[in-house]
Amino acid sequence: MATIQDIAERANVSKSTVSRVLNDSSTVNKTKRDAVEAAIRELNYQPNIVARSLASGQSMTIGVLTQNIGSPYYDTINQGVIEGLEGTNYWPIFVDGRWMDSSQEKGIETLLGRRVDGLILVGGDVSVEKLNAIRSQVPVLVVGRQIDGWDAKSIFLDNFRAAFVATRHLIELGHRSIAIIRGISNQQDAIRRYDGYVAALEEAGISLDPRLVHQGDFSAQSGVVAVNSFLSRAVNFTAVFAANDMTAFGVRLALSRHGLRVPDDVSLVGFDDQAESAYTTPPLTTIRQPAFEMGLAAADAIQKLIDGVDFDLPEFAAELQIRESASRLR
Repeated sequence: MATIQDIAERANVSKSTVSRVLNDSSTVNKTKRDAVEAAIRELNYQPNIVARSLASGQSMTIGVLTQNIGSPYYDTINQGVIEGLEGTNYWPIFVDGRWMDSSQEKGIETLLGRRVDGLILVGGDVSVEKLNAIRSQVPVLVVGRQIDGWDAKSIFLDNFRAAFVATRHLIELGHRSIAIIRGISNQQDAIRRYDGYVAALEEAGISLDPRLVHQGDFSAQSGVVAVNSFLSRAVNFTAVFAANDMTAFGVRLALSRHGLRVPDDVSLVGFDDQAESAYTTPPLTTIRQPAFEMGLAAADAIQKLIDGVDFDLPEFAAELQIRESASRLR
């Protein structure tokens, strides 16, 4: 492999000049810079990242612990992180926690072992005690999760309020028998969305009917299972609030298989506003989460944390995207 010495000899400059060009740390004469860059290309020089990180004390990498790679919501946040780091000297390294304690812990250990300069945790349920221990080792930012005492270092959406708005929209359309398909049972976002649903019913004077509550897991399959369960038990419902858009897609499929039309027979509201949601039949009314923007903000904030620069995290609000899957009760 080519070395800095090889580049210096090929460009007829000193090793220190090569180093300055590689680190872009000071002004270098254009003629010399051009010669060094040409030598780098000709020799196909690849920097030794480990050696450079040991010398500088920085790896120029940001560790990202995400959940369920392939999930539209988390992947959109991750795309925002990637975009936010574009043009900087930092590169993200992703690991998947898979909503499993062991995977999340192992992922964090792996990232810390890679000497990442900062850590972004997207979702997950790592305990506050562990988070506090981690941030004593490296700057940490949390995205998509509300944690008491971490307001200055966490980017999140008010899931309670968002679910309240979604349920109230169905109530305002005249629906009173509103089924809900919950998300993962111990996941905080799912819990807050359920609480928002319950609060909207209470405000409208509608009693909570346990028969209209189905425990799902954020998957399309859980939407199918829920509808089949409701119908097999002859549970009456005129609307469904799904914990996320993937679940809503499953609901739409199951209703169709039973000869029920959306929204003519059953109104449907989702949560997330995936890109596909505007193109389903009919287009899905849903809660939009600014996931990409949250990722952008995380990328900016983690760099400021690393540099010790003061910053204020932006506040993000959910928006109800009214489309054609929910209509007034006939």
